[in-house]
Amino acid sequence: MKEDGDDEEALKWDAIQKLPSVVRLRRGLLVTPDGVTSQIDVKKLGVQERGYLLERLVKIAEEDNEKFLLKLRNRIDRVGVKIPTIEVRFENLKVEAQVQVASRALPTFSNFIFNILEVDGKVTYNGHEMHEFVPERTCAYVSQNDVHIGEMTVRETLSFSARCQGIGSRYDLLAEVCRREIEANVKPDPDIDAFMKARAAGGNKANIITDYILRVLGLEICADTFVGNAMLRGISGGQRKRVTTAEMLVGSARALFMDEISTGLDSSTTFQIVNSLKQYVQLMKGTAVISLLQPPPETFNLFDDIILLSDGHIVYQGPCEHVLQFFALKGFKCPERKGVADFLQEVTSRKDQEQYWANKDQTYRFVTAKEFAEEFRSFHIGRSLGDELATQFDKSNSHPAALAKNKYGVGKWELLKACLSREFLLMKRNSFTYIFKFCQVALMALVAMTVFLRTEMHKDSMSDGGVYAGALFYGLFVVMFNGSSEVTMVVQRLPVFYKQRNFLFYPAWAYGLPQWILRIPITLIEVFLWVLLTYFVIGFDPQFGRMLRQWLILALANQMASGLFRLIAGIGREMIVASTIGAFVLTIVFAMSGFVLSKDNIRKGWIWGYWMSPMVYAQNALMNNEFLGKSWRHVLPNSTKSLGVEVLNSRGFFTESNWYWIGAGALVGFTLLFNFSFILSLTFLSPLEGSHTAKSSENSLNEENGGSTSVQSLSKRKETAAAAAELHRKRGMVLPFEPHFITFDEVTYAVDMPQEMRKHGVVEEKLVLLKGVSGAFRPHVLTALMGITGAGKTTLMDVLAGRKTGGYIGGNITISGYPKKQETFARISGYCEQNDIHSPHVTVYESLFFSAWLRLSAEINLETRKMFIDEVMELVELNPLRNAIVGLPGVNGLSTEQRKRLTIAVELVANPSIIFMDEPTSGLDARAAAIVMRAVRNIVDTGRTIVCTIHQPSIDIFESFDELFLMKKGGQEIYVGPLGHNSSDLIHYFQGIEGVNPISDGYNPATWMLEVTASAKEMELGIDFAQFYKNSDLYRRNKVLIRELSTPKPYSKELYFPSKYSRSFFTQCMACLWKQHWSYWRNPLYTAIRFLLTTTLALVLGSMFWKLGSKIEKHQDLFNSMGLMYVAVMLIGNKNATSVLPVVTVERTVFYREQAAGMYSPLAYAFAQALIEIPHVLLQSVAYGGIVYAMIGYEWTVTKFIWYLFFMFFTFLYFTYYGMMMAATAPNPHIASIVGSATYSMWNLFSGFLIPPTRIPIWWRWYNLINPAAWSLYGLVASQYGDIKENTEYNGIYVPVKDFLRSYYGFRHEFLGVVATIVVGFSLVFALIFAVFIKMINYQRR
Repeated sequence: MKEDGDDEEALKWDAIQKLPSVVRLRRGLLVTPDGVTSQIDVKKLGVQERGYLLERLVKIAEEDNEKFLLKLRNRIDRVGVKIPTIEVRFENLKVEAQVQVASRALPTFSNFIFNILEVDGKVTYNGHEMHEFVPERTCAYVSQNDVHIGEMTVRETLSFSARCQGIGSRYDLLAEVCRREIEANVKPDPDIDAFMKARAAGGNKANIITDYILRVLGLEICADTFVGNAMLRGISGGQRKRVTTAEMLVGSARALFMDEISTGLDSSTTFQIVNSLKQYVQLMKGTAVISLLQPPPETFNLFDDIILLSDGHIVYQGPCEHVLQFFALKGFKCPERKGVADFLQEVTSRKDQEQYWANKDQTYRFVTAKEFAEEFRSFHIGRSLGDELATQFDKSNSHPAALAKNKYGVGKWELLKACLSREFLLMKRNSFTYIFKFCQVALMALVAMTVFLRTEMHKDSMSDGGVYAGALFYGLFVVMFNGSSEVTMVVQRLPVFYKQRNFLFYPAWAYGLPQWILRIPITLIEVFLWVLLTYFVIGFDPQFGRMLRQWLILALANQMASGLFRLIAGIGREMIVASTIGAFVLTIVFAMSGFVLSKDNIRKGWIWGYWMSPMVYAQNALMNNEFLGKSWRHVLPNSTKSLGVEVLNSRGFFTESNWYWIGAGALVGFTLLFNFSFILSLTFLSPLEGSHTAKSSENSLNEENGGSTSVQSLSKRKETAAAAAELHRKRGMVLPFEPHFITFDEVTYAVDMPQEMRKHGVVEEKLVLLKGVSGAFRPHVLTALMGITGAGKTTLMDVLAGRKTGGYIGGNITISGYPKKQETFARISGYCEQNDIHSPHVTVYESLFFSAWLRLSAEINLETRKMFIDEVMELVELNPLRNAIVGLPGVNGLSTEQRKRLTIAVELVANPSIIFMDEPTSGLDARAAAIVMRAVRNIVDTGRTIVCTIHQPSIDIFESFDELFLMKKGGQEIYVGPLGHNSSDLIHYFQGIEGVNPISDGYNPATWMLEVTASAKEMELGIDFAQFYKNSDLYRRNKVLIRELSTPKPYSKELYFPSKYSRSFFTQCMACLWKQHWSYWRNPLYTAIRFLLTTTLALVLGSMFWKLGSKIEKHQDLFNSMGLMYVAVMLIGNKNATSVLPVVTVERTVFYREQAAGMYSPLAYAFAQALIEIPHVLLQSVAYGGIVYAMIGYEWTVTKFIWYLFFMFFTFLYFTYYGMMMAATAPNPHIASIVGSATYSMWNLFSGFLIPPTRIPIWWRWYNLINPAAWSLYGLVASQYGDIKENTEYNGIYVPVKDFLRSYYGFRHEFLGVVATIVVGFSLVFALIFAVFIKMINYQRR
């Protein structure tokens, strides 16, 4: 039977070989699991077929990847095809930066920072300089920052990357190999042939290379899970790091530069990934440079060469086997149980170097990195390197396909299709946003219909015409401003765009055009809804053609506005800056629209602004279309012109019918201009602020006063806890605390099954993440919580610490024998989260001071508290960074390692009894990890209970732990018990299992343990380690211990505190206000720019409406003056509301952490957030009010001026509070801005400017009464004009101004006191609702 199968396969292969070359390279043979061989088109491979092929080639990545690559290489070598290779050389490379230090580096209200980076030197690839080829596509750079679109799945992220990067030279390589095989009559392995052909098939949404990389990097388990972000639950931190790596590996680059790819990964996973990379580099002749933090010895041993950097100098560069010899010549020796990588990082450190000094007969002297670097040049490796660089690389030896010559990986049309496809996918994922916008437009249309109802709308007077003009203006306002949410959406995605643009995934136009093109149908539907619902109900001219013309203008206006908002986002690049630019631009566009300020009243110096405003053309086209219709052609008594023309003339609009098409053409022009300008901004602008690390004015060389940071002695010190405690006491005082222990028995945790997994056939209702885990954590015992990535370590810690906000928790948890109550537990516990979340605009010391202020008991005086903070800072070596700004992760401020130490210190200053630490050493190098773990060991030895999840520990760090809690994938424990001296207990347990490979001498027990318990080993040995543990004596002993500790001890008391928080409500308010003060003072992007914008707008509006405040001869003069008040209320107020959104959103994530830690009441936080705005808004109001009042020419009396400032202040304040309220209500700023825009549209409609309050239908009067903007306009107009008895002209009749205001608007001067009270009331109500929502709603999903 097998021979028949082989014959059939041979016949099918011969059939393929007879096909034309192009078709032949698309055909292959695929063997199904049933053993059936079929011919396939590799461009049409489905998910199932790709799975079959990978199963045959790489069933288990750790075991089969090398064999697969060997087969791949053998096929190429067998026919003598040369693989392209790259040699990268760099000479005299020098990077310099200008930085500010100490207080000059603090970004305060009056202080901005500019960092200038200068790069000098020579870099060549195969002898070619950087300008001779495209380096971004020749090499792949894997950043240490994980920047991805959270709404996309892992597979979608990688598929998009593969689609953009293209296939490189794979097709040419395949064609040459196939050609030579035919000539030599060689038949390849059909599986390898199918893989190579599938890999070389470009233009597909999914490529087999994506599936291959998912398997090799262990990402298959989460391939269909969202990547996630801060507010969207997604993959784990370690998985996200691997996605960042995979995103570049799916491309065709042959040189890899990888920065800290192991952060957040366990040592076993790191080893597997680096080993896979080594196999690729060696077998496929690739080039790779990888920077790693804390590489375990077995991973370090995989490398051929090492580059050791210290203080900007290359201390050593060459083969790994000679590096110890180099340092031995300088008198430094690596101890036996010390990882070489750890030794290399510490031997150049001033604090650690001396312990490695081996020449005891000579006096030790610190050897600087510069001295090492100079010594290396005379070392034989350094000399050979110098000789090699002196010999020029022969360019003729460079393979033609080695260096990329084309700027992009695929054609322009393919890139556009890829970006269109992704944008459409993201629109589907954000369909709620668009559905919400449709509903919002429909709702606003229903409101407009009932406000401007045709039964209430007549066409008999100029006043009626004014109301219709207001209806048209409102329709234009709604349709235009419904696109304002584009700003938030564009800004949020810009970091991903900048990364992919810089990697040459696609040009800016390919990213920008889909956002424009795919929004057009959305525009057409939105405008259709509006026109369909409002046109005939309001009573516009009944001609069907005019309805279509109105629809066209509104659609073009929406497209124009969307393009403008995208352009604003592209230029601003940061939410606060974008909203500031937007506020300025929209104020000009709005004020110059011809409706707020009549064209006839615009000063000559500003008439250019009128012609530049796109709103002018939309407004004129709409007015022209309506008022030149049949229903407006009748002539009023005492007039020679039709009513429609009279209305147009009174408002300063054009009366010629051709202005409709002029307006339409202008809107098309503006739409093109704004969208192309957006693409230009994407092309030429870069992120506003590059990443930079904090630098302290205190010289870090002062470290020499401290002791050794090596963890070498940690495992020895744990043997005598008393001695360690004594050592700790010598360093300073220890605040009193009560030791506690925690037990948990059969704890389970499950979440609802993700929709993506259900789509792939998973039928279970719940996804179980913890399956009945049990254990106990005790004082004086340092426990390591370990397991491969995805084992549920962080999940278990979140459950025990009470940090889960959703899901289903089961089991029993006790604290010192009593059932755990989260309110009291938060007071005696600390949680160092994996994500280092801190307020970005305060200093390191202020962060610690704030934590200690609120979490230490009131009995501890200020002096003692400060001494304790200083001790903690010394413990985790934060003193040199005392005055450094914390900043945002990956953007500015502290580095990852510094931020991690701050996270630990913030919890330590709370003096907790039980501390949970989630990956405290992730993102740190070996020396920084040593500093952290030394501090942790010191704390445990004082009698506290500490549990750490930890990845990639060195031998020293691993053996500094007392006990181990080891978990396997699926949330089950497989070892819970002591480590023993040199990990003897752990090793004895696992070596007692039949088939487990014994540990080699000098091998890291942590790595060995993860390797022998991997899923692949379970399958190989046919054993379930979780079940084996449950059948062991160790498990039974642990159960007995749990039962003992779950019973309260005699005479013990359950945890009790007289109050929920350690400090009084007043102290909480003062502390939160203190932190908010510094946060605002050092956030010039928010505070200074808001002030500067308001001042600028005051000058601009003052010059536009120059001295119009004193003109009252005609009713249009009053309309113009009220128009200025209307613009200030609606636009500057709106700017306040939108700009506060990102500020509150950033602080809200910090609030979630601090509230979970029991630091303060949500009401105290809300009080401080609301109160801190008052002085800033007051300054803004005084600046605006003072400038505008003088320039407009209002009556100079103290009373009127104070009234004006009063109403402007509370208007700006309640808008700000409303923005804060929306931020607290919505899950993200994008949704908040959409909901906010709907509210502002309603406020705008009922403000009293578009339709006078007296003309509002009776069924909508209630909304006018609850509309804060209407009361602001009431107060501003009545305070300035409500007592004026001079006459004004209206419809040819002269009436006193106060009487006109009373009859037309219903404004009464004597009612000012009530109006003022109501405006103050709105501020208080919005602040109160903000406080309630921030207390009640938590959008953080854990």
